[in-house]
Amino acid sequence: MKVSFITANYVAREVGFHMTEGWGQGDAATQAYYRPLETYAPRINELFGLIAAQGYSYVDIWTAHLHWAWATNEHIAIVKAAAQQHGLTPLCYGGGFGHTEAEFSRACYTAQAIGISVMAGSTPLLVQSRMAVTSILAEHECYLAIENHPAEKTPADVLAQIGDGGNGRIGTAIDTGWWGTQGYDAADAIDALYPHIMAVHLKDVLAAGAHDTCRFGQGVVPITRCIQLLKQRGYQGPLAIEHEPNTFDPTEDCVAMRQMVLYELGM
Repeated sequence: MKVSFITANYVAREVGFHMTEGWGQGDAATQAYYRPLETYAPRINELFGLIAAQGYSYVDIWTAHLHWAWATNEHIAIVKAAAQQHGLTPLCYGGGFGHTEAEFSRACYTAQAIGISVMAGSTPLLVQSRMAVTSILAEHECYLAIENHPAEKTPADVLAQIGDGGNGRIGTAIDTGWWGTQGYDAADAIDALYPHIMAVHLKDVLAAGAHDTCRFGQGVVPITRCIQLLKQRGYQGPLAIEHEPNTFDPTEDCVAMRQMVLYELGM
């Protein structure tokens, strides 16, 4: 398994870890900060340097840090150079991938241009035109890993979206924290969805019914059992450490959580 840091962990960073208006507030502030091309190189290098300093060798890039709607070839080249400079290998592209064929195609292009094939997130286009989604994924040699969020209450909800699997192009990105929020055992979800898992977002939450992320072991998600089950099933894909608090810097927790995961993996 490749243990990565997902840049969405810093959703609240550009609002001073005082995100009082929800995810959209952090997303908008992050995009506003990173979008200008003239400041993109120093800002993305600072971010990647911070991640590498925590011991990570892999990174999942959240769309707000490189959004397909505004990412130019220059932005993409800067990301690739920064990742190489800091010894980081991009694994997954995470977020929402547009509503139209043109938008989804642009999202796939952006991922592929970075060197990423797994897109962990969602697009309403999957409901509107599964054939279009499958065709665009194949064109760009990408895979759509549907991430369970508020709408998915059980693995059956995810399986319904995966459907026939789009010729192997459509699967799931397990978000253990959202399963915890739903009050569903995340390890059981892994077991039920295992043949379709393309990525894992390893996250803990304080209690069912809410989505307050926390350091592994402080919440309700059976993190250790999830890791052990993935090992037993032979999973070798991306395993992202995810922790997105609204009101504090998660860096210290992300260092500790990486160490805990590596210990459980025997690495």
